[in-house]
Amino acid sequence: MDKIIDLAAQAGQALQYRGLLLTTAESCTGGGVAHAITDIAGCSEWFDCGFVTYSNASKTKLLDVPDALIARHGAVSEEVAAAMATGALANSNAHVALSTTGIAGPGGAMPGKPVGTVCFGWTMNSTSITERKVFDGDRHSVREQTVTHALQGLLRLLGNS
Repeated sequence: MDKIIDLAAQAGQALQYRGLLLTTAESCTGGGVAHAITDIAGCSEWFDCGFVTYSNASKTKLLDVPDALIARHGAVSEEVAAAMATGALANSNAHVALSTTGIAGPGGAMPGKPVGTVCFGWTMNSTSITERKVFDGDRHSVREQTVTHALQGLLRLLGNS
C-alpha cells in the first residue's frame, strides 16, 4: 500500500505543478484510485472528483458511454475504458482523467477475458491512451495491481515516468 500512496503523491505533485485537475472513472477498482488520491493531504488542489460506475447502466448514465459500445466490445474493453475517461472529463471540471474497467474475480471470466483482465484509459487534452493488462492473483491482488498501474500510467501521461 505504501507504493500506491507514493504513486498518488507523485501524481499529485505533477498535477499541481501543471495546474491540472484529475478525475477518475472506476469500475473494478470500486473507487480505489480515488481513495489512494484522497489519502494525500491537499489533494483538493488537484483532484476534482471520482466516478464509481460498476454497472453498465451507470457507465451510460454518468459517463455517457454508449450502450452500443458496451454491447459491441463489452464493458471490459479498451474502447469502453477510453469512453469512460472521456465521459469523466465531460462531466467534471477536470483536465485529466483515468479509468479502470476489468474482471477482478473470482468469477466473471469469459472467452478471451480471463479473471485479472483490466482495461485502462488515460485522457488529457487531445491525447488518449488505452491499455489492456492481465494480472495474476486473487480479487484483492488484482484490484491493488490495477490501482498501481492506473497511477503509473497517469505519471507516464504527465511525463513523469
